[in-house]
Amino acid sequence: MMTTLLLLLSCALCVHSFPLGDGRNSRRYKDPTAWPEKSHQNTLKKWGRVLDDQNTLREDLENKRWQHHSAVSKNSSDVWNRPRCGVPDYPSKQESFYNVVQSGGRHGGRYRGKRYATIKGWNKTSFTYKILRTPWQMNLEKVREVFRDAVQVWSHVTPLTFTEVQGGHADITIDFVRYEHGDKLPFDGPGGILAHAFFPRTHRQGEVHFDYDEHWTLANGMGTDMLQVAVHEIGHTLGLQHSTGPGSVMSAIYSFSYPPQLSKDDEMRIQSLYGARIAQQREPELDTNDIMLVPNSCDTDFDAVSMIRGELFFFKSGYVWRIRDGKLQDGYPALASRHWRGIPYNIDAAYEDTSGNIWFFKGQNYWVYDAEKQISGPDSVQKLGLPVSNIQAALMWGEDKTQKVYFFKGESYWRFNPQDNWVDMSYARTMVDWRGIPNDIDAAFQDRYGYAHFLKGRQYWKFDPVEVKALEGYPRYISMDFFNCPTYKYQ
Repeated sequence: MMTTLLLLLSCALCVHSFPLGDGRNSRRYKDPTAWPEKSHQNTLKKWGRVLDDQNTLREDLENKRWQHHSAVSKNSSDVWNRPRCGVPDYPSKQESFYNVVQSGGRHGGRYRGKRYATIKGWNKTSFTYKILRTPWQMNLEKVREVFRDAVQVWSHVTPLTFTEVQGGHADITIDFVRYEHGDKLPFDGPGGILAHAFFPRTHRQGEVHFDYDEHWTLANGMGTDMLQVAVHEIGHTLGLQHSTGPGSVMSAIYSFSYPPQLSKDDEMRIQSLYGARIAQQREPELDTNDIMLVPNSCDTDFDAVSMIRGELFFFKSGYVWRIRDGKLQDGYPALASRHWRGIPYNIDAAYEDTSGNIWFFKGQNYWVYDAEKQISGPDSVQKLGLPVSNIQAALMWGEDKTQKVYFFKGESYWRFNPQDNWVDMSYARTMVDWRGIPNDIDAAFQDRYGYAHFLKGRQYWKFDPVEVKALEGYPRYISMDFFNCPTYKYQ
């Protein structure tokens, strides 16, 4: 009889239980019988390898913590040697108090709950996020890259958009902290809790905390993969609970997989909260055999203009004009795809960077070419920290060592730092800073003498870098000054 009681007691100590009780040792988990503090919070934890611990029961269950324990069968002891979820998920109103992840349910019977529990998401689809601190193993730029990739995993299948900001309010905040850090859910150093995140519609919604003391790595499987954990935790901030679906990034069990990919179950769940992404039809590439109406340079505006290799290129409706030493070169206008295969039709903006690479922008994407060879793209402009799409102009401006790129749209502009590959300002400045230049410009470029030129319609303005204002006598007509068109057209 005594042996039977001891056996039952030992089994009871191994089963799932409601996460309530003393918060002082709620996140240590050195003793499997410890009761974690209640919170609308998700924790990714190592137990042996990695465990994902969710701590999400309501306060009115406090007096019921010893109820509904699930029994563990004799042949299931190997379950506890695997990375797994240590505490049940947040219960939905239609379910019982919690979901049983393993077989061997309540009262010793076999029970399987829903594959996942659902909660409400945010009431919007556009998010900002901010990185507060970074781990010692990675610099800020590398961490930025990790989280750009992490949010894109979710935005790829939904209409969600994510923009990093460096100041002010952010919907999602990412921090690397140690031990007790203000939320009564302390980390415990290397080998313990990895991270936790808070659900939407809670007082800490959008907060993601990573344990600074973990051995964070990327794509090598030697430590804890930051991207894998980041995708998982971002999922929690969007409102997703754990899933028992095969291959799910929201699985309670951590397993290294690079790059992380959403399972069908993950896609279904996130789309149930925010809808599916509507795929945009790709514009067909222009072929040299296509018959198109060539725009007349004396009677048109332009989509983009850029100085490339010391020559001036004007772009319009898939065609390009090439001007060298003030003269239009033979064979132009020509299809832009003759030089840059894969270039989109009707580009929005273009510029050449200090290394000689050429950047083209169209809609929400950009492409980069080394001479005529494509080296990247299409990539989202969000990877540059740009919070808008469909920019109207791009200008590389300044002296060699201090050159910055300026993106223009409507009455606003943003400054881009090529060294950091990131937009300097988290907010838009207005065109008032460019004295004498109108809003809604079509294109911009800097000439070899350091003057900036702004095009709008069929006219352009020349901007003095010393006086920081438009020169007297402008605007002038583009076609007259650059294409030697007759003056009678403008009288």
